[in-house]
Amino acid sequence: MTRDDVDTICAALPGAWFASHHDGGLDAWKVGDKMFATIGMVGDGVSVKCVDTEIAQMLIDAGAAIKAKYFHRSWVRVPFDGADPEAMRARIHSSYALIRASLPKKHRAALPAWDAEG
Repeated sequence: MTRDDVDTICAALPGAWFASHHDGGLDAWKVGDKMFATIGMVGDGVSVKCVDTEIAQMLIDAGAAIKAKYFHRSWVRVPFDGADPEAMRARIHSSYALIRASLPKKHRAALPAWDAEG
């Protein structure tokens, strides 16, 4: 997996937009005004939100992710190197779905439809 692969996955999600922080901060993919995927300065992986801290820890314990530094424990960083494309897509889609669902109803209603299974 590469950053371009992750950008392609994120860009295909309805209402997703890219916020670039050229000041040395995180580049982020957002829906509404909330991040669902971030890529730091090193650019060696993407951080995503998990359903809860238990799922995040399970991914860390399984070696599929590492702790996302400076983020809540429900976030993990999935390294690009050796990442399975379908697993990466699933992690990004799950993070997007969680963040999208957390938006105020008015903001969710303004987003294009999304088939989470598609």
